[in-house]
Amino acid sequence: MRSFWGLLKAYWVSDKWREAWTLTVAVALLSAAASKSGVWLAQASGSFIATIASFHDLGVEAISDVLTAAGILVGLAVLKFAVFLGFRHYFSSTLHRKWRQWLDSQFNAALLSDRRPYYHLLVMGSSDEGSNIPDNIDQRVQDSIKAMTGNALGMAMGLISVVTSVYFVGEMLLSTSVAIHGLDFLGTYASAALVFALAVTYVPVSTAIALRIGRAIEALNMAMLRYEGSYRAELSMLVRRVLPIAAARGEQVQASIHRRQYQSIDRTWGVQNKISAIFLAFNGSYTYITQKVVAYLPNMPAYMQGGISFQTYVTGSELVSELISDCSWVIQVMPDIANLRANVNRVVELADAIERVQDAQAFYRETGVSEFRYEQQAAERGLSIQGLELMFAGKEVQPFLRVARLSIKPGQWVFVRGPSGSGKSCLIKALNGLWPYGRGRVIMPEGMKTLYACQDTRLPQASLKQLIAMPEDEHEHRDLEVAAIMSAVGLGDFIPSMGNPYYRGRRWDDVLSGGQKQKVVLARILLHTPDVLFLDEATAALDPESKTEFHRLVRQYCPKATVLSVMHEQTPPTDSLGRPFYHAILNIENGRAGLEPVVIPAPPPPRDVRGGLRSMLSVMRHRP
Repeated sequence: MRSFWGLLKAYWVSDKWREAWTLTVAVALLSAAASKSGVWLAQASGSFIATIASFHDLGVEAISDVLTAAGILVGLAVLKFAVFLGFRHYFSSTLHRKWRQWLDSQFNAALLSDRRPYYHLLVMGSSDEGSNIPDNIDQRVQDSIKAMTGNALGMAMGLISVVTSVYFVGEMLLSTSVAIHGLDFLGTYASAALVFALAVTYVPVSTAIALRIGRAIEALNMAMLRYEGSYRAELSMLVRRVLPIAAARGEQVQASIHRRQYQSIDRTWGVQNKISAIFLAFNGSYTYITQKVVAYLPNMPAYMQGGISFQTYVTGSELVSELISDCSWVIQVMPDIANLRANVNRVVELADAIERVQDAQAFYRETGVSEFRYEQQAAERGLSIQGLELMFAGKEVQPFLRVARLSIKPGQWVFVRGPSGSGKSCLIKALNGLWPYGRGRVIMPEGMKTLYACQDTRLPQASLKQLIAMPEDEHEHRDLEVAAIMSAVGLGDFIPSMGNPYYRGRRWDDVLSGGQKQKVVLARILLHTPDVLFLDEATAALDPESKTEFHRLVRQYCPKATVLSVMHEQTPPTDSLGRPFYHAILNIENGRAGLEPVVIPAPPPPRDVRGGLRSMLSVMRHRP
């Protein structure tokens, strides 16, 4: 799906091909039937107009002929528009829905694969000009796919109608064609030849003009999609930044950002309006002139020479109008074609980016150094790091953090310490394959279950039980088991509602406080009991007592786990008796990291009770 035609045909060659082709055949047959009924309508229209024209010649008896012709015309119109086109709309809209559903599932599966391309595209990517990351991915998956599939089906139905109409109308024109003086060499095909000659000259010239306008519309549509997507993304982010903006009284600044982004939309919209007005004027003039003037010209010589009757002349003119209108389909749908191309380009760009990011390091090597090696070793050797260097984007950027060699034994707890901006969280991300730029070897214990608890605690829309059970499905765990863990971490009040995606009509992300969200993460740790646990400021929103309880529960439920933790504190936390939870400290300073053991403070010397009493008695004796 990384090319224009590959994207459009993917559904029809997928595992859903029977569904796709069944609906397609139904739409095609109904389109052909509608085209054939157009010929019948032209004949009925000619007959109706002819009976009106001959009314005074035939007298009162002609009233029944007029009514009969009108009834036939109305019946054929109902057959075409209510039956053929009505059912075609139902089947085509069903095809549109099924096609979009399939594409949406494909893109979601690709974005949310085990290689985490969504992370690299959404979190580590950039929407700056010239970036190789597609902007506004949410808009591309939703709006662009919906518009693309709808426009594509409209184009396909129009093309089928053109082909079938040319066939049926051409067949009728040939069957009613007559000879014309001056064109004797064409024989009885002379009048039909005039119609076809007019069509192949008049339509292409007009189409060329429409194509030039269409290219301008396509460029403007691309710009509008980009600007609209950026503006919508800013509004979506506003929902996430409500508290910081309100606390900083940043409403005016946020409003200026919105105004600045909307100015791009408004400017593009203004130009679009001008181009659309030009196209509307051209298309309206073209359509009217075609139906009222051009359609009556080809058969005029035959009628003037008496070769055809008035009824045949009117019928032939109606057929010419039908033929030219169908052949002018490209002109009529030029805005839709421009919109189709714009949306297909955006979807293809996304598909191409998803494919390229499947090999994350090759993807990042386009914009910097990405030479990480992730290996495994025997579980008893623990976690090792060799020659790790973390960098930012750029081909010749110096590392901001170096870890020459580090070995963490199984069951060892390591506290990562360093000033803000030293790269503590970046190190944790790199060990989990979530940092893009740098080099070095990361060797994980083989067969060990890992879990990364990050600082960001925003929750997807799911039940509380599912949020705790991630990445596994909630149905794989018993309610009693999850409830016991919720009670242990301090979320017992929510046990009755843990199976619902909402709590009193609100999402869990809006209900839970920052500390409660980190307790959800703690519950996840206790449920899955990982062998290697990475804590990236996972207790930042907890009070001191809760932080102590957090570590105590991890120690209780995961007694053999290896833990690597980043916290704001400068000293590792201790239990209620003053004993440290961590065995070593990884100090990060001046871009380098070194491991040192945690010094366990010596216990205070035991008090000599008898000596204390002797001292008190001595003091009392010397009192005046």
